[in-house]
Amino acid sequence: VQLVESGGDLVQPGGSLRLSCAMSGNIENIGYMGWYRRAPGKQRRFVGSIVRSGRINYADSVKGRFTISRDDTKKIMYLTMNMLKPEDTADYYCNVVISGVSSWGQGTQVTVSS
Repeated sequence: VQLVESGGDLVQPGGSLRLSCAMSGNIENIGYMGWYRRAPGKQRRFVGSIVRSGRINYADSVKGRFTISRDDTKKIMYLTMNMLKPEDTADYYCNVVISGVSSWGQGTQVTVSS
């Protein structure tokens, strides 16, 4: 499966963005879909995920501000980000695991700054 993220931008603190992760190929056996981010000079970190059962998990740092959703018809996973903070500045990546095989997108850049 191929993953392409989009929607990253420069936004002011307190603003909102919606990131998209477009998937191509066979996604029938998706077991896991997640969002991660890598801030400048730091390691990639977990943001949130949806598993096959539909359970959604979020990192504590984004709970109440970020929302993961999916549109299986369009094969897109979204990350809606509200109340953005400067510390949310990072490259954001989507990750999908299908039949045990993990795939990553190329990332989309989010900058939160006034």
